[in-house]
Amino acid sequence: MLSENTRDWIEAATGARVTGITRIRTATSCLLHDIEIQSKGEKTHLVLRRFNDQQWVKREPDIALREATSLQHASRAGLPIPALIAVDANGDRCGVPATLVTRLAGEVVLSPANSDRWLTGLAEAAARIHRIDAGGFRWKYRRYNEGETLTVPAWSEQPEAWKKAIAVVNGPAPAYPEVFVHRDYHPSNVLWQGDRVSGVVDWVNGCRGPAAIDVAWCRHNLANLHGVSVADDFLKAYEKAAGAEFSYDPYWDLMSVVELVPGPPSMYDGWSAAGFPRISNTVMRERVDAYVASVVVRL
Repeated sequence: MLSENTRDWIEAATGARVTGITRIRTATSCLLHDIEIQSKGEKTHLVLRRFNDQQWVKREPDIALREATSLQHASRAGLPIPALIAVDANGDRCGVPATLVTRLAGEVVLSPANSDRWLTGLAEAAARIHRIDAGGFRWKYRRYNEGETLTVPAWSEQPEAWKKAIAVVNGPAPAYPEVFVHRDYHPSNVLWQGDRVSGVVDWVNGCRGPAAIDVAWCRHNLANLHGVSVADDFLKAYEKAAGAEFSYDPYWDLMSVVELVPGPPSMYDGWSAAGFPRISNTVMRERVDAYVASVVVRL
């Protein structure tokens, strides 16, 4: 499961012996493993991420370096963030670009016992990230489907709402202050111990950009998981946590959905790996349509 070169790299970086490796199934776009190391009789767990998607690496050859730099930058938020142990930026030791980080305690929560506390925790963690100065950070926000021609998805039952959404995102983006953003902020990337956030993980897409894109990305995920009302409750919680630093604009909510078309919505595999009940493709389409329609009326 680990090549000799990879094992040697880990042991050289940690000064410890690798004693175990376990696949982490929640990862969907890379290989993620729990690495157990032992030194002087004490065991520690790390996380090894290997970027084995060749198309992704070809498109973003600096992806491992980006995650490593994002982790170091994110630590300024005072949140529990994985600490960088080592980075194999070009894949010289691991065969593909890779990062090695500490493993945080906690678990992903997608069906909270107390929705209000859960949404407040998600909102407050995001607001703390967005207060980090992004000045000088190398990577800048960009939309995922930049330059593509957008059309109303064939599966939608809300074509008029989608037409308005596409018209909005094809127009100019609202002006925004640049802050540090996670860029993939959603409940599967937030860990919990009890009712307390114990960590924010998966910093592969960190960049400087609008705080609103993290808020929108989380809202989109919440609408898919639980419906529009929960997404709206999160927005209220974030506005309270961020205060006057944040100004809502529907543009970003629409961007977070439209930048994923034309593919029909389907349940994120990471939710299944975390134990969330299966959501049918039909329900997913209905929820995405309902979310787009709910945002369009805010324009």
